[in-house]
Amino acid sequence: MKIAVAVNPQAAFGSSRGSGERVLELLRAAGHQPVLLRETNYQALTASVRQAVQQGVDALLMVGGDGMVHLGVNVLASEAVPPTPMGLIPVGTGNDAARSLGLPLGDIPAAVQRFLAGAQQPLSIDLGKVSSDREEEFFAVSFSAGFDARVNERANGWRWPKGRQRYNLAIVRELATFRPIRYRLVVDGVAEELEAMLIAVANGTSLGGGMKITPDAQLSDGELDLFVVAPMSRLRLVALFPKVFSGRHIGEPEVSIRRVRSVRIEAELPGNQSLVSYADGERVGALPRQIDLVPAALTLWV
Repeated sequence: MKIAVAVNPQAAFGSSRGSGERVLELLRAAGHQPVLLRETNYQALTASVRQAVQQGVDALLMVGGDGMVHLGVNVLASEAVPPTPMGLIPVGTGNDAARSLGLPLGDIPAAVQRFLAGAQQPLSIDLGKVSSDREEEFFAVSFSAGFDARVNERANGWRWPKGRQRYNLAIVRELATFRPIRYRLVVDGVAEELEAMLIAVANGTSLGGGMKITPDAQLSDGELDLFVVAPMSRLRLVALFPKVFSGRHIGEPEVSIRRVRSVRIEAELPGNQSLVSYADGERVGALPRQIDLVPAALTLWV
């Protein structure tokens, strides 16, 4: 098989260094024809991936984390490219897509085996579509607007520390100043207003590198999960927050989850401020945004 292997531009550094070469070796050893796609930035890599898929490959294999999943999803969801299955070798920081799929983390040979075995039993998954008046994009795992998005925004503005520590420190800093946000929603055609700490629309089980906000979510069930955290004191949030990593927050009075197919989200902030949203850990832009389910939109080899 001819397999396009797209490698995270950051994979030349840190613990993921050499991961692309290792994947190529394993694919060649299994008798396949991998084509390496590596660029210095995500914009150039997106163009290379799109070109490779348009020219024709048997599959697209992403080597990286959730940012690479987001890149692959948005190339393959376009009507301008032929239907192409996608796989994932999770060597990123957050790896929420890999967690939702039950892929082995930190084990490249095992992940390559899962990918090749997945060719025999392809998995069709739903996607979420995020749209505004000017643009649209797709997500595989989650869309968020609130505390988590603010944490992402703060962490992305820092160069140090690296990896998970930067995100954890950003959580602590954001806790000191964060206030509940007033939202206007339209959920499956029904309008409502509420105050919340966080609103997320999930297709997978986790966000933020393992926070199991919707542990019962399934990528192929034809529904999205609307996750809402009601206002609470900082002390209560500090007490509740660790439970999210194990899914033990389910059932707490401030937490609600419901199955939906479409959600429009707007936010009211003082001084005409805007609330930035994130999809699969990638910056999408300011609210308002419309989120819609796109059923059976992507084929995975996992």
